[in-house]
Amino acid sequence: MDEHIPYTYEEKHESYDTCEKQLYWDVAIGLNQVDALKPSQYLKKLIPKNIYGAASNKEVEDSLKAYYREKSIVNHDEMECDLVSARIVSLLETGGFSFSPAALKSIHRILFDSIYDFNGIFRDTNIWKKEPILGGESVTYGDFRMLEDTLDYDFAQEKKQNYVSMDNESAIRRISEFINSIWQVHPFREGNTRTIAVFLIQYLNHLGFSVNNEPFKEGSLYFRNALVRANYYNMDEGIQPTSEYLEKFLTTVLSGDTVKDLDSWEMAVDIGENKEKAEYEADR
Repeated sequence: MDEHIPYTYEEKHESYDTCEKQLYWDVAIGLNQVDALKPSQYLKKLIPKNIYGAASNKEVEDSLKAYYREKSIVNHDEMECDLVSARIVSLLETGGFSFSPAALKSIHRILFDSIYDFNGIFRDTNIWKKEPILGGESVTYGDFRMLEDTLDYDFAQEKKQNYVSMDNESAIRRISEFINSIWQVHPFREGNTRTIAVFLIQYLNHLGFSVNNEPFKEGSLYFRNALVRANYYNMDEGIQPTSEYLEKFLTTVLSGDTVKDLDSWEMAVDIGENKEKAEYEADR
C-alpha cells in the first residue's frame, strides 16, 4: 500500500525539527491509549516518512483512508487510532488556537470525522461510564440539558484569569480547576479526554507556558484517571473529590521534569473488593 506515499525522502528545511515531530506522533498515539487503542503496522511505516518530510500530514491521512477503503476486513480500533493520531499531529503542529466551547466542538469534529457519526456534536442524553479505579462505579457527568450553559460559564470564568500575576503553583491549581470542570461536563458521547487533552496542550502553548508534552505520551491514562478522581463523590464511603493527582500531572507538564511515578492505581478508591483491578491491569 506504500504507493500512496513517495519513497524518496526530500531534503529537510533547516528549521524542520524531527525530534518535535516524533514527539507529536508519540503524544498522539499515547493519547489513544486512553481507550486502549493501538496503531496499525501500516501507520508505523508511514510515520518516519512524515517525520523526515517525505509525506505531508494530509498525504498520511489520505494514504490511511485509501488503505482502509481497500481492506476487505477492517480492524476498527486500529483505524480509529491511526486516523485520530494523524489528526492530533496536524492540530498540534498548526499553532492556531481559539478559546471557546466551539473550539472543543471543532477539535472533536476534526479528530473523529468518519469515526463517529456524532463527531462535533454535543450529546443529547445522559451517560454513565464504568471506571476501574472506582471499583466499577461512575463519575456523575453533566446533565446534557445544561451542557452549553455550563461550558459557557466555565469559559467565561477562565477568561477572567491573569496567569502573569500567579506563581506556578497557583497557575497549576487554576488550570486544573478549569480542565477538571470542562471534562466533568463530558460534552460528547465518546472521545472527551482526547479532545480536551488536545485543547489543553494548545491552550497552555497559547498562554506562553513552556510545555513538556512527554506526560501525554507516557501518562495519558493517568491523566484521565486523575480527572475521574477529581470528580468522584461517595459520601457513604467517606470519599471526596481530590485534584492532587491532576495537579501532579500538570506539574510534570509545566516543570519539564522527567515523567515518573504516574501510576493510576495510586488513586484507586477502596470500594468493596474493587474487582475491576485485575481486568484493568490485564487490558493494559
